Amino acid sequence: MGTINLLVALDRNYLTQLKVLLTSVALNNPGEPFDLYLLHSDIPREELDRVSRGWAKLGGRFFPVTVEDGLFQNAPVSRQYPKQMYYRLLAGQLLPKEVERVLYLDPDILVINPLRPLWELELEGRMFAAAAHTGKTELANNVNRLRLGVEHDYYNSGVLLMDLERVRARVRPDRLFAYVQEHARELLLPDQDLLNALYGNEVLPLDDAVWNYDARNYNNYLLRSSGEQDLAWVMGHTAILHFCGKAKPWKPGYFYRFGLLYQHYLQLTRRAWGEWAVF
Repeated sequence: MGTINLLVALDRNYLTQLKVLLTSVALNNPGEPFDLYLLHSDIPREELDRVSRGWAKLGGRFFPVTVEDGLFQNAPVSRQYPKQMYYRLLAGQLLPKEVERVLYLDPDILVINPLRPLWELELEGRMFAAAAHTGKTELANNVNRLRLGVEHDYYNSGVLLMDLERVRARVRPDRLFAYVQEHARELLLPDQDLLNALYGNEVLPLDDAVWNYDARNYNNYLLRSSGEQDLAWVMGHTAILHFCGKAKPWKPGYFYRFGLLYQHYLQLTRRAWGEWAVF
């Protein structure tokens, strides 16, 4: 399928994390062609230029997309429900029509093994591929299913492989906005809740241990795999390491197992980006 299209949606507060993510992508996917699409509303041009030059140094192409306010005139928008929460599900409308498939990644991610197997995955007629975090979080998984009135697992929206042709045909902005208007009091993680409540049946399940590993839950993965998924297994098999939750490895006091790995990639980013790092 040629070039791998990556999608991120963030504001200027997450540009450092974006650079760390991109460094991890480039280092662990040598020779792969990547196009990066960034959905944003207010990142200054000089900041975008730094990302463009640094990413080009790593071999990738960069396409920032400014999202205009007009699309959200009828959208419920507030501090709790910022317009950015709609961006990933509206990627079909926001990205150029020639982009047919894209891999969305949250910025709090390290990519530590090749992405090509995920990129070439057959979606079997679904709009999305995503992973659910179960095991230790099975209770939360069940609560979320009950809360949203769905039978499928509760999928994490931080890693989404998207068939944009199907998304353009089936995801309607007015339906998203109406659901938020009607269920505002029930939404705890709004963008994730929207994916699960409206399109959960359109998701092809992924193995979270490989494609959306919850970095908080090493002991759980080890236990449920009967000891197979130890640190050596993670480093050799996990492609996407996701630092879920409020605790983040770039903040003081992070105590989970993979915090040092993140700090290592932060140092690699400073070296790789050089004058374009600006941390």
